[in-house]
Order: sequence, then C-alpha cells, then structure tokens
Amino acid sequence: MSDHKPDTRTMRTVRFHEYGEPADVLRLETAPVPEPGPGRVRVAVHACGLAPADWALCRGLFAGDLPRGIGCDVAGIVEAVGPGVTDVVPGDRVFGTADYAGQPSAGAADVAVMDHWFAIPEGLDFLQAAALPMALSTAYWHLARLGLDAGRTLLVNGAGTTIGFAAVQIALHRGLRVIATAGDTYAGRLKDLGATVTPYGAGLADRIADLGQTPVDIVFDTAPPNGALPELVRAAGGDPKRVLTCSDLTAAADLGVRDSFHEDPAAFSDEARFGHFPEFAQLAAEGKFTVPVAGTFPLDRWRAALEISESGHARGKLLLLPGLDR
Repeated sequence: MSDHKPDTRTMRTVRFHEYGEPADVLRLETAPVPEPGPGRVRVAVHACGLAPADWALCRGLFAGDLPRGIGCDVAGIVEAVGPGVTDVVPGDRVFGTADYAGQPSAGAADVAVMDHWFAIPEGLDFLQAAALPMALSTAYWHLARLGLDAGRTLLVNGAGTTIGFAAVQIALHRGLRVIATAGDTYAGRLKDLGATVTPYGAGLADRIADLGQTPVDIVFDTAPPNGALPELVRAAGGDPKRVLTCSDLTAAADLGVRDSFHEDPAAFSDEARFGHFPEFAQLAAEGKFTVPVAGTFPLDRWRAALEISESGHARGKLLLLPGLDR
C-alpha cells in the first residue's frame, strides 16, 4: 500500500507534444502533479540536470507516448512513495533519474516521478547531486565494458565533457593510469587529479606515442564527433576492439570500433548502470569526485540553458533549479 493521497495540485513542466527541434517543440506549461506508481517515488525537484540526450529525445530518440518531458538527472526531497517502495519516506533527500519514459513529464519540472533514486549523503548539496547521475552512469558503464583493471592504461578522449571528466576520476580511483585529451578549460584540473593530459586534434596518436605510453590498453571516446577515431585506433595499437565510443557512432561502424548501442544488451542491467552510485556519491560528499557544473538557471530560463548546450560550449553540467522562480 502507498502512504499518500492523490495530489490535486498543478505544476510547471518543460515538455514536448510532438517531435522536432527542441527550441520549436519544447514548452513551459502547467500540468497535473503526477502520481508515483508501483516502485516509484515523487519528489519536489531542487535541481535537474540537462544533457544533449534531452535534445535527442525531442528529435525522436526512443520515441514513445507523448507528451514527454526532459531532464533525466534529478535531486530533490521525497514527497510521496508508490506501492512497494520501502527504502525512503517523505522528507528524504535523494538523487537519481526521472521516469522520463513512463510519465508525461520528467525532471525539468517543479515535481518529478523517479524510477531510480539514492540517498544524498551528508556533505553533498542538491546541485552537485543532480550533476552526477547521467555522467556517472554513462562513464562507469562504458569503462566496465572496457575493463576496469588496475594497472592498465586508459585513454579518455574528450575528458573535458561531463562523461569524460567522470571517467577519468573513476579510472584513477580504480587504479588505472589515465591519459586524457582536453582543452584549456579542464587541462589543469585533470592534471591535478593525476591524469596525463594532452591536447585533442590532429596528430593525437603521435603525441601519445611521445609520452612513451603507447599502445594504450583501452580507449574511451566521449568527445563530439571530430574525426578522431582513426587516431584513437592507432593509439590502441591498431586494434579497434580496444576502443569504445559513446558519441561517434557513424565512424565507429566504418572502422570496426565498439559503440554504446552494439554492446551486449545483457550488460544494461540496473546493477551495471546504478550499483556504484552510493560509493561515488559518498566520494563526492568527501570532495573526492565531482562532475563540473557550468551554469544554473531558474526553470523559466530553460531556453538559455538549451542555447548554451546546443552551442557545444557548455563546458560542464547545466542545471535547472525550479525553486528559484516559484
């Protein structure tokens, strides 16, 4: 039995009723507060992370019932729990993922239904908690596919992305040696973490060879498609199966490089995607793990966040903070 009564309130939510370009189809509108079904919780959203995946959803990725909301990453306070939920109660602080596929709204709203949640440890604020889920889940899942074996050398291409930045920290924490490609924004921070940093761009394989660390054992490509995959294969000793990309799917197919959508479907279990969240949330609370936050916006300024994200120059996580404008 759930312990809540039906909620008759309305809320603000950013969502779309048809597929198309995000700026054209997204609207900030009023909708009924959703009810948490079995195995779900409802939270008052304090922070919601946006990502390029949100704009892909608007364009038809994982098409499903409409309307649909954006904002998968959520941190907030539990308002109500659905049937079968026993690990949290109203008032608990949690972070995790919005049920974007099962609800007509998602995290970019005053209130959201979550399908995966974890306690926010003491010392971790809502902003940092909301920045974690997608970057942490994506980075860890891909690294696990490559093999997180201590002592191996990992090359992370695009370490200045949120996923790449998380991947560098995860690998270092697991005892791997890490080479990271990055621009000036995060080069210094990555070096401070313990990574060897080199610029991205033409001649990458030669620069890595000059470091005396080739061939690298494994490569994780998180950078926007930029023609780097042939160089990454060279850095891996010419073996495309030691390279895994989550971004350049077209070039991956041509080169025989592994990509996110062609890994073993059995590997997409909840344990593989979320089992490490408590560990890294605690590390984040202790200041030992972070996903950079590039900007925060009230919910009614979601278009400003969209423009920065679509420019390709966000340089960190963009967060909507619904509480700022209500």
